[in-house]
Amino acid sequence: MTPVVRALAFDVFGTVVDWRSSVIAELEDFGTRHGVQRDWAAFADDWRAGYSPAMDRVRRGELPWTRIDDLHRGRLVELLSAAGITVDDAGIDELNRAWHRLNPWPDAVAGLTRLKTRFVITTLSNGNVSLLTDMAKHAGLPWDCVLSAELFRHYKPDREVYLGCADLLGVAPEEVMMVAAHPSDLRAARDAGLRTGFVFRPAEHGPNRTLRRPAEGEFDVLADDFCDLADQLTA
Repeated sequence: MTPVVRALAFDVFGTVVDWRSSVIAELEDFGTRHGVQRDWAAFADDWRAGYSPAMDRVRRGELPWTRIDDLHRGRLVELLSAAGITVDDAGIDELNRAWHRLNPWPDAVAGLTRLKTRFVITTLSNGNVSLLTDMAKHAGLPWDCVLSAELFRHYKPDREVYLGCADLLGVAPEEVMMVAAHPSDLRAARDAGLRTGFVFRPAEHGPNRTLRRPAEGEFDVLADDFCDLADQLTA
């Protein structure tokens, strides 16, 4: 008999919140306040693109364990320097906190609220705990708890993150469903013994990048958004 899912663990960046549009808006406001004009959409993409290589440096031992806030800040300093933009440390810190103020996808809060009536719902993100907590307050995300890869001193897709989540929740791995818009995250979760739910976010990377849905059957659930996910899981 298939184990009953008791908890849903959500990737956050791109799955729950629209990081790209949110960061572009923050950068545009920053540019207005500082009297500078740049291609802020490209800046946002470059900022996000620095995230995986920075985590890999930690994995290789080139950097000590580092919170995502600090990895984001390091990349931001590089980008500001390359763009010829001079800002004091306080200004850099404030702009870096844009990642704490990301806005949810339109269906996110309603879908999570429905899912919360049946399941424990938690974050399972590489974002650090303070970042995810601030984001939840900003966006009105109704989590039961906030779990982060920071707690395990690993980043997704390391196996320790998925198994650590199940352990902290006091359930078996197969009683947790990882929910994400990124197939690589879900494949790693599946390899660790978790169930998997894919939510399609075709607009995550903007209008110039076409995303495709996974094939039917690759994951336990394929959903168009969180409301569709709630329809399928609470039917």
